[in-house]
Order: sequence, then structure tokens, then C-alpha cells
Amino acid sequence: MALVFRTAAQFAGISLSLLGWILSCLTNYLPLWKNLNLDLNEMEHWTLGLWQTCVVQEEVGTQCKGFDSFLALPAELRIARIFMFLCNGLGFLGLLVSGSGLDCLRIGERQQELKKRLLVLGGILFWTSGITALVPVSWVAHVTVQEFWDETLPEIVPRWEFGEALFLGWGAGFSLLVGGCLLHCAACPARAPLAAGHYAAADVEALHQRLPMKNSNLKV
Repeated sequence: MALVFRTAAQFAGISLSLLGWILSCLTNYLPLWKNLNLDLNEMEHWTLGLWQTCVVQEEVGTQCKGFDSFLALPAELRIARIFMFLCNGLGFLGLLVSGSGLDCLRIGERQQELKKRLLVLGGILFWTSGITALVPVSWVAHVTVQEFWDETLPEIVPRWEFGEALFLGWGAGFSLLVGGCLLHCAACPARAPLAAGHYAAADVEALHQRLPMKNSNLKV
């Protein structure tokens, strides 16, 4: 039963972590962190991301332009760029490390202690990746809420609202956190089963160990 739970936890953990990493990559590059609808021109829709801003018009289509200067960006967007890069890098490293510690791989299948440590390290990397995804997304969302309810601005001024990328970022962060927790649960001291090809060798070795004991009993 313990081995079944270990295998299921490993599969669920690596699957959720992979999903979270993919979502974090989409969050990083999609220009959908903020949306702006103009009441004066309903045929025009603006979107804002970490790397570019886009305008969607029914007649022209979508036109995007990258930001000219990194230092000219608001503080939350500058920090968000750095954190999302860290999130993508740590998530990719976590996939490599934890993937090497899965029981389904025949590589190092007799070094269970090493595989356990790889799973723990992969879980820590996923935790860190999830936190670095949640921090910038939540910060940008907080600033957006503050600016939306800013009473010093006239009501006629358009306000930015949440974009789809923020929800993808929250999903990515929680998926990475849960995936890391499952990998930690999977790194239990229970010994993983040997591959099918090693059962016969293990039986032969046990038989050779019993034969000397029987021969010594016969001599006595």
C-alpha cells in the first residue's frame, strides 16, 4: 500500500509541477496582465504585459509594441520580470532534478537514498518557483486594485483591470506549491520495488545464502 501511495504521489506531484511550469511560462510572455476598455471607443481594447502592450481593434486587428526601456517601467513590472524569470528557471531545474528521482526510471534504481534526496530537492525548487510566481502576480493585482479605486482620478479616466495572465499566474504558483508538497510526501523511507529483471537475481542471491546454512546443519 505504501508503494502504491508513493508512486501515485510521485506521478501527481510531477504532473502538477509540469502543469505549473507551463502556466508560469505562459504567464511570463503573454501580454495579458492588465486589460483596458475605453468607454469612448468600444471597438478598441488595450492589453498590457511584462514585455509589450497591445491594442486590439476590430478593423485593424491586434498590434503590439515592446517597451523601449526597462528602467522606465513601473516598479511592480520590473520586479515581476525578474521574479518570473526566476520562476521559469527554478521550475525547469526542479523538473530535471525530481525527474531523476522518480522510481519509474531504471537509472540508479538501487540508490534509493539518492533518489529520495533528489525528490526532496526537486520539491524545494518547486516551492521556491511557486512563491516567485505568486509574489509578482499578487503585487501587480494589488497595484491594479489600488489604481482602480483611486478617488483622486476623475471618473472619466479609464481604469486598468485584471488580465487573464494574472489568473494563469495564480494557477501556476499553486500548482507548483502542491506539486512540491506531493513530491516531499513521496520521498518516504519505504523501499521502492525492484524492476522486473532484478527479481530473479534477488531470488538466486537469497538461495545461495541459504545453501551454506543447510550444508552446515547436515554436517552437524
